[in-house]
Amino acid sequence: MNKLKKILLGLFILILGFFIGSQVVISIWKKHNTTLESLLRFRTNNKINALLQAVETKYVDVIDVDSLIDEALPVILRELDPHSAYYPAEETQYSNDELHGSFSGIGIQFSVQEDTVRVNSVIRGGPSEKVGIMAGDRIITINDSVFAGKGIPSNEIVKNLKGIKGTTVKVGVMRTGEPELIDFNIERGDIPVKSVDASYIISPENSIGYIMINKFGETTYAEMMTGLAELSSKGMKKLIIDLRSNTGGYLGAAIQMVNEFLPKNDLIVYTKGARSSISKQFANGYGHYTTTPLVVLIDESSASASEIFAGAIQDNDRGTIVGRRSFGKGLVQEPIEFSDGSSIRITVARYYTPSGRCIQKPYGESDEDYAMDLIKRYEHGEFFSVDSVKQDESEIFKTKSGRIVYGGGGIMPDIFVAHDTTGYSDYYADIVSKNLINKFSFRFVDSRRSEMSTLATAAEIEAYLDRSNVLNLFYDYAQNNGVKRDYTLNEPARKQIKSVLYGTIIYDSLDMEDYVAFYNLTDITVQRAVQVLSEN
Repeated sequence: MNKLKKILLGLFILILGFFIGSQVVISIWKKHNTTLESLLRFRTNNKINALLQAVETKYVDVIDVDSLIDEALPVILRELDPHSAYYPAEETQYSNDELHGSFSGIGIQFSVQEDTVRVNSVIRGGPSEKVGIMAGDRIITINDSVFAGKGIPSNEIVKNLKGIKGTTVKVGVMRTGEPELIDFNIERGDIPVKSVDASYIISPENSIGYIMINKFGETTYAEMMTGLAELSSKGMKKLIIDLRSNTGGYLGAAIQMVNEFLPKNDLIVYTKGARSSISKQFANGYGHYTTTPLVVLIDESSASASEIFAGAIQDNDRGTIVGRRSFGKGLVQEPIEFSDGSSIRITVARYYTPSGRCIQKPYGESDEDYAMDLIKRYEHGEFFSVDSVKQDESEIFKTKSGRIVYGGGGIMPDIFVAHDTTGYSDYYADIVSKNLINKFSFRFVDSRRSEMSTLATAAEIEAYLDRSNVLNLFYDYAQNNGVKRDYTLNEPARKQIKSVLYGTIIYDSLDMEDYVAFYNLTDITVQRAVQVLSEN
């Protein structure tokens, strides 16, 4: 269990780092392209400007002033709040690509395994598929430079494969059965970044649809509406919206999306700041799903725009919130871009749910203290017992029907579902820490691509894996890679390993939606949501 704890805490830190560093609620009220010079001259007699001029003209040594500024800006912003931050050009571009809904590239998903770039999947209709790149190919060279060998950083690979639309990148590919490298010249094109990971009928007998949304970007509303239209055509009468691990995105997207579920004049959210007046957003009455029975799933990694969505549904008594208490970010950031491609995101307002809640959790005494909040929740037992959840009794509000809700620290779900650890074991912790499931999955699929290409559904793959005795094959593989087989594993532990292993193989063979649908079969939070809607 100690190993499990370390793994979970490590994952939380990783999630927080990504969240605090990139996915924040971004105000789209304004579009600035402010240069550094204009920013520094915003005030007369600016000390920063004077200092930089003095360093540039008088300092004893030649100093790279731009580098000095890059180091100084994060320090200044750190004094404001945990979500006001500086982003170098590369990080700014990555974040923008994620939220804009597309980037220019070659259209593959890859992983680095055994010191080699391996193509996990090829995006349908993308540039790579058009020239003949296939899943399982190994990329050895990019523009005649060798990219096989130890220590290849993934961001360096991405940087070389991405580029301006219409430009060409040359890749040398090693393919099973081919004695020589195969060269492909790939013309970069627009690659969509999907916000909706899955959209399918999860319970046909109860007419329940399910949609998983991973971010709130420029294309998310359109993706959601397309998904909902397809579900409606298949008989959907009730809906589960999964916002777990959704760390946010554009405020405008959240407003646009939740509007589809609220009747006219219901308050969605309002914002206010010291230098901005109160701005209220109401449902316009044109939503297509204002009476559809609804459950929204959240967890401790649901933040920002996800909390706006969940808060609007909860405070208007429009649906049921299921899961665990959300992250607790109630701040609105405005992006300011510099001429060199870098940017800052500065907090310009707080947002409030319809009942008047600001769900921003306390900053703590330091950024480290703030970042440790999820770990503290874990250690306190909040993920496992509703009685361990600390609510701010001074922040009491009421929903439209008079139900009590709390501010000051995330959205508390209407129905709490504990984090499921019944299947965890030291053995599972060891194989996860060594990334053995992912490595085995790729090897297994890669060695049987021709045979498995005839399997079109997750159910067919599951039956095939059962016939292939894949679980024992994996145990042997793990033992050969330093994890001794544990014959004392109980039934929940064996089911956990089987579920993750089968799910990974399904993902490598099909796509994300198939993986999500398979995983949801044993996901207790999803099953609780299905139960809620089945009873209503």
